[in-house]
Amino acid sequence: MKNTHKLSIYLDTIESYIPRFEENNLKVSKSTVGWQLDHCLKVINNVSTALETSDFGLYQNNFSVLGKLFLALGYFPRGKGKAPKHVIPPEVILKADLISQLESARSNVKNIANLDTNAFFKHPLFGDINTKRVYRFLEVHTNHHLKIIKDMLK
Repeated sequence: MKNTHKLSIYLDTIESYIPRFEENNLKVSKSTVGWQLDHCLKVINNVSTALETSDFGLYQNNFSVLGKLFLALGYFPRGKGKAPKHVIPPEVILKADLISQLESARSNVKNIANLDTNAFFKHPLFGDINTKRVYRFLEVHTNHHLKIIKDMLK
């Protein structure tokens, strides 16, 4: 079974920030804490769904050098990426929605381990990301947004 420990810790951290979802700090981000949380959870849940529904026979080992570099460094630069529409939070973020998405994310993270090695999703910059790389991608992505939240709440 693949190691989900770090991602589970990040989900616990997300849960701990939910009571502060309405807070913001315009010196750090135009968004709220809730926006950051909602986005993280949407990414985890959408990636999980994409992996589950992918035709792993179509997987291509085309993971980009840029993707390899960022995952090796464990870092995404701030303000450089643009989220696809399907993972952009709604204008109004509700606490109940965050809690519901968190429950789904916990379940989805566990389910990834049961998928075919070449179940994958297409990342707009990095290419196909299969189950071999997906935990690292989700860890780095989630941590990126948790660091933003931490800076917002300083």
